[in-house]
Amino acid sequence: MVLSHIKAIMFDIGGVVLNSPFVAIAEYEREKNLPPNYLNVSIASRGPNGAWQRFERGEIPLHEFYATFSKDLSDVDSGNEWFRRYCLRKGLNDEVELPAYLDIDGRDLFGRMMRKGASYDVHIVTAIRKLRETGKWRIIALTNNFGAHIIGTGPVENEYRHKNQHQPQASSIAGISDSELRFLGWQDGPVPSGVRALFHNFFDSSEIGLRKPDPEFYLHACRESGIHPHEVIFLDDIGRNLKTAKELGMTTIHVPIGGTREVVKQLEEMLGIDLSVSNHGHRHDGDDDDGSDLAKL
Repeated sequence: MVLSHIKAIMFDIGGVVLNSPFVAIAEYEREKNLPPNYLNVSIASRGPNGAWQRFERGEIPLHEFYATFSKDLSDVDSGNEWFRRYCLRKGLNDEVELPAYLDIDGRDLFGRMMRKGASYDVHIVTAIRKLRETGKWRIIALTNNFGAHIIGTGPVENEYRHKNQHQPQASSIAGISDSELRFLGWQDGPVPSGVRALFHNFFDSSEIGLRKPDPEFYLHACRESGIHPHEVIFLDDIGRNLKTAKELGMTTIHVPIGGTREVVKQLEEMLGIDLSVSNHGHRHDGDDDDGSDLAKL
C-alpha cells in the first residue's frame, strides 16, 4: 500500500547505511568467551550516565571515553546482574556461565567497532540515491554518533578551543592525533563526507546534545526539517529507537543485520517506486559475512 502522505524518509546510520558495529561487538564477545549480547546489554543498561551514552551526546572527550568505557564494561558485578535480568526478559537460559573478572580495553573495542563501520550497504545507499533523484521526499539522517568530536561543534570541543585558543595544538580537535584518527578509521570523520552528502539534513547526537531514543531528538529533527512525525518513514536497527518513533506517529521499518534487501522492498511498497540495485552495475567485491552487500565509499 502506497503511503501518499509521507514527506520524508529518516535513516539511522550505523547498522542501516553503514555496517553495524554490533558485528564487531559480537566478534569481541566470542574472543572473550562471553555470552552473546553480554557487552551490548552492559552498554545499554548503563542508562544516560554511561560512557557510551555521554560520548554520543558529545559530553566527554575521546580519551576520557576510552577510560570510562573500559571501566563500565569491566564491571562484572553490574554486568552479570543486568545480563541475568536480560535473560529472564527474553526467556533465555539464565544459567549460562558468566565472567568472574573482565579487563575490557575500551579503546580496542571501540576501534574495532569504528573500523567495521567503514563500509556502507549497497542496497540502502542505492535506495537513498534513487529517492533523492525523484525530488519527492526529504532524506534525513538521525544518528547516535560522534561527529562533534572531530568537526568541533560539541560542548567538549568548544570548551577545549576556548581554553587553548592561543596554543598551536588547538588545531587538533580535543587533542585527537592523526594516528588516532587512522586507528579509528576516522580520517574522513566518524561518518564519511560521502555519506553525509546523501542527506538533505544530517542530525548527529554529539552535535545536538540529544540521542535516540529521547523523543526530543526526533522532534528536533522534524522541526528543523519542516515536517511532522506522522509524515516520516523511519528506519533503524534498534528496537527501542523504533518504539519511540512509532509512539511519535512515524511509520517504522526495522533493519536487521543482513536484511537490507528486504527492507528496501518494504520501502518500495510504501512509496510506490523502484529502489533496487540493478543486476548490472553496482557490483562490489568483498561482501561481508553478515549477509549484507558492503563496500568502501
